[in-house]
Amino acid sequence: MEYLKLIGILIIVLGFIFKLNIVFTVILSGFITALVAGIPFTEFLEILGENFVKQRIVTIFIITLPVIGLSEQFGLKQSAEKVVKKRKNLSSGALLSVYLLFRELAGFLAMRIYGLVQFVRPIIYPMTEAAVEKQNGQVTDEQKEKLKARATAMENFGNFFAQNTFIGAGGVLIIVGQMETLGYPVTNADIASKSLPIALICLILGIIKNIIDDKKMKGAK
Repeated sequence: MEYLKLIGILIIVLGFIFKLNIVFTVILSGFITALVAGIPFTEFLEILGENFVKQRIVTIFIITLPVIGLSEQFGLKQSAEKVVKKRKNLSSGALLSVYLLFRELAGFLAMRIYGLVQFVRPIIYPMTEAAVEKQNGQVTDEQKEKLKARATAMENFGNFFAQNTFIGAGGVLIIVGQMETLGYPVTNADIASKSLPIALICLILGIIKNIIDDKKMKGAK
């Protein structure tokens, strides 16, 4: 009967397969799991409400979406491109390396940003494309797709490898709790300090990758 409590996972998988509404699928999964586990309906609603309040930062993210859309419509992309075209020696690799550094600093300072939506799509990618056009001329469709991948990679690298450099990050708290459960007492500062070298290595490798990608793009042109 304990395995029956995992039915919520099956419901989520089926929801994604049949492309059902994500919110509906998750709530249904939680409700069925609570029902199987013998949790009263009122207690289920209480748990749902408490977690929604704790994670209310997600609603702030949703509110920003129309703002980004309006900004793009009224010239955000064009303004970003103009900034790059004024810098004669700014390459796409240098621009992406600066963004990688910014993303890691954001993680270190506990700045909660949703980079793919607020930065990469409306700002970083157009600036990267403008940098390539300035140096190599017209950008092909294949190159555009590669630039999108490069910009997204810098966002993911910086976010993933630097998020635990802040002592209060969720990942740090989980690691500390798990280590203490296993009998290895550590502090938040211990985990954060061990994450700093990883973030630095990621930054160095990211810069090297951007230099290599720039050379490949010039050679292809």
